[in-house]
Amino acid sequence: MNKTGSLIAVTLLAGGAFAGTAQADKLTLYCSAQEDWCQLMSRTFEETTGIKVNMTRKSSGETFAQIKAESSNPKGDVWWGGTGDPHLQAAEEGLTMSYMSPMRDQLHDWAISQAESADNKTIGIYSGALGYGYNTDLLAANGLSEPACWKDLLKPEYKGHVQMANPNSSGTAYTTLASMVQLFGEDEGFEFMKGLHANINQYTKSGSAPIKAAGRGENTIGIVFMHDAVKQAVNGFPIKVVAPCEGTGYEIGSMSIIDGARNEDEAKAFYDWALSADAQALALQVNAFQVPSNTAAPTSESAPDMSTIKLIDYDFTKYGSSSERKRLLQKWDEDVSTLPQ
Repeated sequence: MNKTGSLIAVTLLAGGAFAGTAQADKLTLYCSAQEDWCQLMSRTFEETTGIKVNMTRKSSGETFAQIKAESSNPKGDVWWGGTGDPHLQAAEEGLTMSYMSPMRDQLHDWAISQAESADNKTIGIYSGALGYGYNTDLLAANGLSEPACWKDLLKPEYKGHVQMANPNSSGTAYTTLASMVQLFGEDEGFEFMKGLHANINQYTKSGSAPIKAAGRGENTIGIVFMHDAVKQAVNGFPIKVVAPCEGTGYEIGSMSIIDGARNEDEAKAFYDWALSADAQALALQVNAFQVPSNTAAPTSESAPDMSTIKLIDYDFTKYGSSSERKRLLQKWDEDVSTLPQ
């Protein structure tokens, strides 16, 4: 048995996960990554450990809201995936529990920094840069110029051709909002969001939906994490991926154990397993092109090269805080979403 398998076995045996208790051998997983990745993680963990997984896939904003609503009677055990900001807010609000995994020594520094900023109530599992992608066929058919910067998306010619998610439900879209504020300053950042609003054809619930729509030819430009746009391109759709010229924000996708989890031992077993190189390598099977947090996990050659992208010094502690997230979302609701289109 390899080191990862040994650690998981120790976790299970120490917690009595196979002791025949009423709650044993079960795990309720809330997943905020792409659907096929969520399914593969659930299925492989079941096959590896024999623990039955009940998985629900929702965007990170929706999952955070669900965990908060269930806080007096938690129904979930582990929240895996999705942008780190709502995970940090959940930690701050006491919705998740501290856990020091024995797998930590295998992780990149940025994954550990994410944990340490939240009293070890969450941890980084992957990272990815924000950007956008566009359908080259639709762009040409509409006689549109190729955008290269964030502010290109404000041009009148793109009216009705841009799509992004709603930052209230989507971690991707909240990262977009927080990135614009950090990139341009709050006043100019919100002026950007207002100008962008005029060109938006739809605010989706899921962060990856805009680029999927672009891949299907239903939308021209989708604001997403770049790895989601790469997936569409690799799958054969006419999508070009853009790292905006001004610079951009990024996410640290995270994982948390829900405070009061009914199946805490199984939750810890999943947590340890999900940090292993083998588990993180599963991403390649579903064309998930994020950068994994385990230093030994492989990264696809198609994945965006983070070293070549102009990244801002994203303040995860500030913009993942409950007060700042609520304030920015309220300001977006009042000053941006109410404007005519």
